[in-house]
Amino acid sequence: MSSQGSSFVSGFTRLCKGLAVVLVGGYAVVRFFPPAVTYLALIPARTIPFAWNLITAGYIEQSLLEVAVSVIALLFVGRLLEPIWGSKEFFKFILVVNFLTSVCIFITAIALYYITRQESFLYTPLSGFHGVLSGFLVGIKQIIPDQELGVLKIKAKWMSSLVVLVSIVVSFLTPDSLTYLPTVIFGTYMGWIYLRYFQNRPETHLRGDPSDEFSFSSFFPEFLRPVLDPIATVFDRMLCQRSDVSSEAKGHTLGDTPLPGSDPIEASRRRERGARALEERLAAEKASGTGTSKDPTLIDATENV
Repeated sequence: MSSQGSSFVSGFTRLCKGLAVVLVGGYAVVRFFPPAVTYLALIPARTIPFAWNLITAGYIEQSLLEVAVSVIALLFVGRLLEPIWGSKEFFKFILVVNFLTSVCIFITAIALYYITRQESFLYTPLSGFHGVLSGFLVGIKQIIPDQELGVLKIKAKWMSSLVVLVSIVVSFLTPDSLTYLPTVIFGTYMGWIYLRYFQNRPETHLRGDPSDEFSFSSFFPEFLRPVLDPIATVFDRMLCQRSDVSSEAKGHTLGDTPLPGSDPIEASRRRERGARALEERLAAEKASGTGTSKDPTLIDATENV
C-alpha cells in the first residue's frame, strides 16, 4: 500500500508539485492574513501602483474548494502536457497565459466601470488559477482532440468550448460572475493565442500551430465556421502576417511553400503522439495498480513525443 501511494505521488512532475505548493501557500496567506488580498489579488482600482497583482492574482485562491480543484487539476493535467511540451515551455505557458489573462481582465473591468459606473467593477478582488486551467484545456484539445474524456465520453476538442459555454450560462444564475467568467473566457482565448502563434515547436522549426484542426473556428460547431473563418483570417494576418490559404492544399502557405505544421499529415502525427503518450501512461498506471513492479515514473514520457 505504501509503495503504491508513493508511486502515485511521485508520478507528478516536480514543477507541478512546486506550483501546487505556491497555490496552497497563496491560499494560506490570504486565509490567515486577509488584508493580503488587497496587495495580491487583482483590484482594478489599485492595480496602479500595485502592478505586481497582474502576476500574483493568478496564483491566489480565496476559498478551500478553489485551491483544491486548482491543485488537483494542475497535477493531473501537468502529467500529460509537461512531458510533451517540456518543462520550460510548460512553465512559460503558465506565466504568459496568467499575465495576459490578468491584463485583459483589468482592461475589461475598467471599461465596464466607465460604461455602467458601478464601482464593484473597480473594487472586487479578482484572483484564481482557473484562467490557466482553461488554457490547459486548449492544450489538451491540441494534443488529443479525439480522445474521449470523463464519464460522459466527451471528446477533448470540445472540453474548452463546453467549459466556456457552461460558465456563461451559470453567470446568468449567479450574482458574482465577475469573479470567474472573464478569467475563464480570457484564459481560454489567451491559451489558444499562445499555442496558435507563439509556442516554440522544435519538430517543425516553427512558432505556433497553423493547422486547420486548431483554427479559431474549430472551437465552434460546423455550421458556424463559414461565418467565423473570414473574421479569424483577419487576426491571422495581424498576428503572424501569413498569406492567404491555398484552396488546393487547404493549409497555410508562405509564397508557394506550405508552412510546416499546416500539413494535415503533420497535424495527424501530433495527435498520434499525444494519444500514444496518454495511452502508455494509463497502461503503466494500470500495471502498477495490479501489483506490477514497474513504476510509471520510470517511463520517460518524452520518448513518446
